[in-house]
Amino acid sequence: MDKTFAAQVADVRRFNRFYTRTAGFLNETLTQSAFTLVEARILFELAHGSSPFAADIGRELGLDPAYLARILKRFTASGLLLAEPDEGDRRRRRLSLTAKGQEVMADLWAKADVDIGRMLSPLKEGERRRLTAAMAGMERMLSPQGQGREVEIRPYRVGDMGWIVHRQAVLYAEEYGWDIGYEGLIAGICSDFVLNFKPGKEYCWVAERDGSVIGSVFLVRKDDETAKLRLLYVEPSARGLGVGRRLVDECIATARASGYRKLVLWTNDVLTAARKIYQKAGFVLVEEERHHSFGKDLVGQNWELEL
Repeated sequence: MDKTFAAQVADVRRFNRFYTRTAGFLNETLTQSAFTLVEARILFELAHGSSPFAADIGRELGLDPAYLARILKRFTASGLLLAEPDEGDRRRRRLSLTAKGQEVMADLWAKADVDIGRMLSPLKEGERRRLTAAMAGMERMLSPQGQGREVEIRPYRVGDMGWIVHRQAVLYAEEYGWDIGYEGLIAGICSDFVLNFKPGKEYCWVAERDGSVIGSVFLVRKDDETAKLRLLYVEPSARGLGVGRRLVDECIATARASGYRKLVLWTNDVLTAARKIYQKAGFVLVEEERHHSFGKDLVGQNWELEL
């Protein structure tokens, strides 16, 4: 295990300790209600889970079958749970909450919502958004089911420009070793876009998933017949999902609809993933030139697409 990975393992372990303490605070309601956390999770699965069968519930929650059976037996004796033979397989029992069980579940979750609200209330709206987005990001990255979550392509809004400059500068420094000169370049492009914006001729789109920005692209006017595609980027966590292609397709379609006859772009040969997207979209390489920029020796490329 290398030092970086070991440090990351330690970070996760530290977060686990922190979250366990936080969850313990939230579980006060569960203790007061006479239900353990495990029992509350089973009730939730019975109310909202995808399967009404004990084996599937136990698998979803990682519970020992005998332990789960004892809890379900107590729920049945308390009048919370109904177990009926499954019409498709009489050997299985289909589980469902009774009216009493549904009332208990609703009350339990309402009290838990109060506790969670108490935890979130000291935070500002922006902090709450970042917190829930981070939680969604963790779920997405750690759960295979989270990989298919929908990506939204939306117009830019207040605050996006600063984020785009920050993320592109950081990513290109990490991945290609580019210096602060690149941050100056993209800051100038974003500033010019905002200060000299041409409605109906210029656009910026942001790709977003679970409230987090995962990519962006610009379409700017060069002259009456030519537009430029600029500053395409996709977060590493979102690569391979077709986000870059969707952003480029949005640029191409909008350029046509806006009356442009040609779409051009400038990039560098080291940006291989972006170049593959441009090629598949029909762009043609028309010129290359060596240059020294951003602290590196690079090969700049001009690409064009006839619309």
